[in-house]
Amino acid sequence: MKTSNRIKKIFLGTFVAISLLMFFLNLNFNKLPKNSQIDSILVLKSKRQLSIFSKGKLIKTYAISLGKSPVGAKQFQGDNKTPEGVYFINGRNAHSIAYKNLGISYPNKEDVKNANGKSAVGDIKIHGLMNNFWFVGNFHRFFDWTNGCIAVNNSEMEELYNAVKVGAKIEIKP
Repeated sequence: MKTSNRIKKIFLGTFVAISLLMFFLNLNFNKLPKNSQIDSILVLKSKRQLSIFSKGKLIKTYAISLGKSPVGAKQFQGDNKTPEGVYFINGRNAHSIAYKNLGISYPNKEDVKNANGKSAVGDIKIHGLMNNFWFVGNFHRFFDWTNGCIAVNNSEMEELYNAVKVGAKIEIKP
């Protein structure tokens, strides 16, 4: 067998294997029950977990990515930290720079006080993958890449977008 044919076969086999791996890693086997009404969310930053609840009952837990500097509470705009504290879902956006989002009511009065005169303003969201990067799928979880937001894959964001009520409480813990 010629070396060039061997290289082509190795390349094709590798491409097929990677494609299949990406396909299976992006599947969402644990679907959220239809008509779920989520009224509270708990984020455990150290575990990279977002758990959703309905009337106090745990419904599902998601693996997440956080801000690029995940340790510690957000102090000011641009620090790449994900906030810590109690907030509320204050909006929904189906047409953002990432695949859909749920707005988080950051900053609260305590956050503004802790900013020590710096701007505490920031668009903190729960969102899917950046537009045109859907193919990254669950691989996004291997590192923290947001500017302070909480990220899930697009199929998970679709579930959250449809089930989480505006006004739902979200508690973000270290």
